[in-house]
Amino acid sequence: MGSCLSSCASVDQTSTVQSSSAAISETTTSVSTSVSGNTNSIFSAGTSSSGSSDVQVMSGSGQMLAHPNLRVFSFSELKSATRNFRSDTVLGEGGFGKVYKGRLLDFKNGAGEGAGSPIAVKKLNSESMQGFQEWQSEVNFLGRLSHPNLVKLLGYCWEDTELLLVYEFMQKGSLENHLFGRGSAGQPLPWNVRVKILIGAARGLAFLHASDKKVIYRDFKASNILLDGSYHAKISDFGLAKMGPTASKSHVTTQVMGTNGYAAPEYVATGHLYVKSDVYGFGVVLVEMLTGLRALDPNRPSGKHNLVEWIKPHLPDRRKLKNVMDSRLEGKYPSRSALQIAQLALNCLENEPKNRPSMQEIVETLERIHSDNERPRDPRIHSSYYQAADRHGQQHLHYRSPEVNQAYPLPPPA
Repeated sequence: MGSCLSSCASVDQTSTVQSSSAAISETTTSVSTSVSGNTNSIFSAGTSSSGSSDVQVMSGSGQMLAHPNLRVFSFSELKSATRNFRSDTVLGEGGFGKVYKGRLLDFKNGAGEGAGSPIAVKKLNSESMQGFQEWQSEVNFLGRLSHPNLVKLLGYCWEDTELLLVYEFMQKGSLENHLFGRGSAGQPLPWNVRVKILIGAARGLAFLHASDKKVIYRDFKASNILLDGSYHAKISDFGLAKMGPTASKSHVTTQVMGTNGYAAPEYVATGHLYVKSDVYGFGVVLVEMLTGLRALDPNRPSGKHNLVEWIKPHLPDRRKLKNVMDSRLEGKYPSRSALQIAQLALNCLENEPKNRPSMQEIVETLERIHSDNERPRDPRIHSSYYQAADRHGQQHLHYRSPEVNQAYPLPPPA
């Protein structure tokens, strides 16, 4: 979940929350919902669709729906699924609520205690105006977007003052936990898994940026990248997402929201939000992947609190880069690939948005680096081998690596 980078407590738009009814308006979407007792009306997006399809294919296997297609859950269902929101089911906590692990119980099919499909339930603080606005944004954006690298929003609940969102459960948790060693997920990620995660996250952002009305994610960071059981990356938490600028404009102007250390400098300084402001945040995550260090850490020595400011001079130099690489990799990474990703990070961290690459260019670069790393290579054979072979009349053998995956093994299941 995001937070306001400044000290002000106001939010982008003004909303009024009442227990009986609410009218909500956004730049491109109008949603009306009335709540009476336990009855929630269906969300409807106010987009003009004279003769247009309900589905807009955006890129690859992704699509944007004209209307959210979500299940409406009752509060009692989610209360049962999370065992009354027990503290031992908490997966994470942000500024505007907690996320719980739950199971959807299917009593019709005889499923008992502990059975059913695993889900993640975000319970937002309904007393917080920002929490309400994030809930609304998640429904309007993630409820209409479908892509393999976006976490799937299954449904929502709004009863009286209770605001909840229901997502698919991601078994391996967040990238943040793996990189920075929190809890049982603290096993170090091998190099090839890191690159795989970067590619997945980049594809998710590229998808958002590819539509006619571009979606700016605005809060890209390691804690918002979730991993399934096979370490496929999916972007989560669309509470701060915004529609991008129209064709005639380069940016949108909005109150500065996001996370310190990841937000682009032009956005922090002026409130001008560009599509490529997301690219800067991606660059910060690239540096975190290389070093295994947090974007901001006041416990580090003076001059090293801000990771990007500290590490930037090390990125273009192979020897300096080696000194700041994540020690938990134990040197098990291709130095050429690491240098290429470091250079990509530098490009993403350019001060001027126009000088940063597009997310599609980043996807292509990472895929090329990953492909080069996976390609079997001929091992080096010392010349003395050939001399010995000549002396014994042996035929020279041309060795090729076997056609197997050269990747480092995945960590064992948690």
